[in-house]
Amino acid sequence: MKHIIKTASIGGKEVTIETGKIAKQADGSVWVRQGDSIVLVTAVSAKEKKEGLDFFPLTVDYVEKLAAAGKIPGSFFRREGRPTEKETLSSRVIDRSCRPLFPEGYQNETQIIATVLSADPAVDPDVLALTGASAALACSDIPFNGPIAGVRVGRLDGTFVANPTYEERERCDLEIFMAASADAIVMVEGGASEVSEDVMVEALLFGQNAVKDLLRVQNELTAELGKTVKRAFDPPKVDEALKAEFKAIAWEPIRAGYAIGEKLERYAALSAAKKSTLSAMKEKLGDAYAAREKELKGFFEDFKYDYMRQMIVNEGVRIAGRKHDEVRDIWIETSALPRSHGSSIFTRGETQSICTATLGTADDEQRIEMLTGMHFKKFMLHYNFPPYSVGEVKFLRSPGRREIGHGVLAERALRYVMPTPEQFQYVVRLTSDITESNGSSSMATVCGGCLALMDAGVPIKAPVAGIAMGLIKEGDKIAILSDILGDEDHLGDMDFKVCGTKAGITSIQMDIKIGGVTKEILERALYQARDGRNHILGKMLEALPATRSEISQYAPRITTIKIRPERIKDVIGPGGKVVKDIIARTGCAIDINDDGTINIASSESSKVDAAIQMIRNLTQEAEIGKTYLGTVRRVVEFGAFVEIFPGTDGLVHISELSDKRVKAVTDVLNEGDEVLVKVVSVDRQGKIRLSRKEALKEAGGGEGGEAAPEGEGNA
Repeated sequence: MKHIIKTASIGGKEVTIETGKIAKQADGSVWVRQGDSIVLVTAVSAKEKKEGLDFFPLTVDYVEKLAAAGKIPGSFFRREGRPTEKETLSSRVIDRSCRPLFPEGYQNETQIIATVLSADPAVDPDVLALTGASAALACSDIPFNGPIAGVRVGRLDGTFVANPTYEERERCDLEIFMAASADAIVMVEGGASEVSEDVMVEALLFGQNAVKDLLRVQNELTAELGKTVKRAFDPPKVDEALKAEFKAIAWEPIRAGYAIGEKLERYAALSAAKKSTLSAMKEKLGDAYAAREKELKGFFEDFKYDYMRQMIVNEGVRIAGRKHDEVRDIWIETSALPRSHGSSIFTRGETQSICTATLGTADDEQRIEMLTGMHFKKFMLHYNFPPYSVGEVKFLRSPGRREIGHGVLAERALRYVMPTPEQFQYVVRLTSDITESNGSSSMATVCGGCLALMDAGVPIKAPVAGIAMGLIKEGDKIAILSDILGDEDHLGDMDFKVCGTKAGITSIQMDIKIGGVTKEILERALYQARDGRNHILGKMLEALPATRSEISQYAPRITTIKIRPERIKDVIGPGGKVVKDIIARTGCAIDINDDGTINIASSESSKVDAAIQMIRNLTQEAEIGKTYLGTVRRVVEFGAFVEIFPGTDGLVHISELSDKRVKAVTDVLNEGDEVLVKVVSVDRQGKIRLSRKEALKEAGGGEGGEAAPEGEGNA
C-alpha cells in the first residue's frame, strides 16, 4: 500500500492524515494527528452480504487508551474496562454521522474502530476520530457517500473558534460538535448558554465552512490510492410491477390506519392491514407467494413511509389531524413522590416521564477517570427506558448507547442553568424513568427534570424545556414538524431536538440526512422550535410557577462554617481519626476544603449543631483578656497546666495562682480541679499564659472570706 501523508488546516491549526504505514490489512486505515494527539482509525467491511437483515450492520467503537496520557488505569485490574461515558458518546456521534452515508441496500457487516494512542492536553481526540472515520473509508473500497469531517465550534468572547482547546472551551458560551460534507451539515451535538437562534445558525455555517480543507485532503487520498471506484454490491432489485399491484391493495388500508390518533389502536390497525393485504397477495400469487413474502413486507413499510410523507407535505395534515406546528396536550404533576427530594410527572401526548431529583453531599460526587485526569461531577442525569414503555417484553439490561446519549443530551440542556457550587453546595442527581413513549422521551426528560429540580428547591437560573422537531423536503415543498411522534421520527429528512429557556438555546442535537438545507430552512426550523418550546414552558410554569423556597424535609441540610486553614489538621486528626469520630457520633456528612471551608450535612439540625460544636471546640483559639472555666490537667513545681477548651492548655504560673504568696501549687490546685482563669498573653509559638489571680479579681472574689466564683472548686 502506498504511504501518503496529507496536511490540512482547520481554525489555524494543522491536522495531518497519514495512511499506508499502520494497520495495512484493514480495508482502510489512517493515522490522524493534531499537536500531540494521535488517533488510529480503521475501517473493515465483510466481503459478503449478511443475509436476513433489514438494517445496515455497522459497528463503531471509539477507544481511549489511558497510556495515551501516560496513566495507568485506576481499576482493580489495572486495565481498561467497560467503555466510559465519553467513549460511548463519541462512538455514537461517529455512528450517527457515518451511517446515513452508506448506500441503501449495502448490508455487509462493517466496523469502524478509532483508538486514541496519544493525548495532547490541549487537543480533544474525539473530533480527530470523526474525521478519521471518514478518511479511513475514503482510503478503502467500502462504498460510502462521503467525505465528511468533524469540527468542534466554540464561541469565545463573541468570536467563533474551530476546535478550541480544553482551556478555551471552559470560557466558551457556545460549544457544538458537528460533522459536515461539502454540501450538507450531517450531525450536530452541543450546547450553549442561552444563545439566540440566529447565533446557533451562524455557528453551524461557520463549522461547515471550517472543514473544507479536511474534505479536500480526503478527496486527494481517494484519488491517489485509486479508490474512486468502490466495491460492487448487489442492491435489492425492486419488482416495480409487483410493487404497483400491491400498492393498489395496501394504500387505502394504510390511509385508514393513519387516520387513527391513538398509538396502540393505530399500530393494531396497521398490523391488521398488513396481514389482510398480504393475505390478498397470497391468493393472487399462489405458490409463488412464499418466495416473495419478505419482499412484499418490505413494500408495505415503504408504502407507510410514502403515505405519511405525502399526507404531511401535500395535505398539510399529520397523524390525529395535528397541524405542523401543533404541540400535543400536556399534563403535569409535581411532588408526586412524597419521600423523594423533588419529583414530577411530565406527560405530553403519549410520552411520559417520571423524574426525581436527589440532593446529596460532596461524598456523592461522581469521580471520572479520563485522559485529561480525574474529573468530578456535582450534577448527574440518568435516563432509563424500560421495555413496558412501548408495550414490549425484553430483558432489563444496563443502559445502552441510546440511554446514555439521551441522558447526556438532557443533562447538557439543564447544566447551563444549574447554580454554581458557591450558590448551592449540594450534589444533584436527576433520574428520568420513561413510563410511556411515543416520540421524544429525551425532551420529556428535560421538561420533567427541570420541574423536579424546581420541586427540590434547586435555585436554577431559569426553567428549561425541550422539543423534538422534524423536517420533510419533497422538491420545493417543505414541512417542519413540531413535537414529532415515533412514527414521524424515522421518516424525516432532518431530526433535531432543541432545548432552552425563554432567553435562548441551551442544548441542540441534529441529524440531517439530505443536502440543500439552507440557512433560511435552518432559521425557520429553529424559530418554530422556539415557539413550541415557549408553549411548553408556559404549561410547566402553570404547574409550578417558581422554584420551591425550601428543600425537602428529607434532604440533608448543609451548613457551612469557616476555620483557619492551619487548624484543618486538628479537625481531621491523625489518619482522619478525629473527623471519623465526629461523623460516627453525629451521623453527619462532613466535607473539609483546603481553604478552611467545612460543609456539614444532615437532615436533622440537632446533629448538625452537635457536629459544629465539636469542630468549634477543636478549633477555637484563646482570646487575650477572656476568662475561661478550665480543668487542671497537670501540676508541676512552678505552676499548673489548665485545659481551657478541648485540646488547648495554658500555664498558670505559681505567682498567678493567688494575690497571696503560695508555697506549693497543690495548696491551691490539684489535677482534675475546675478553675476560673484569664488569658494574660499568647506568644508567637502559641504558648498561653493564664492567671487565676486576675480571674478572681475580675469576678469580684478573693482569697479571704469571700466566696469563690461559681464553678470553681475541687472536683
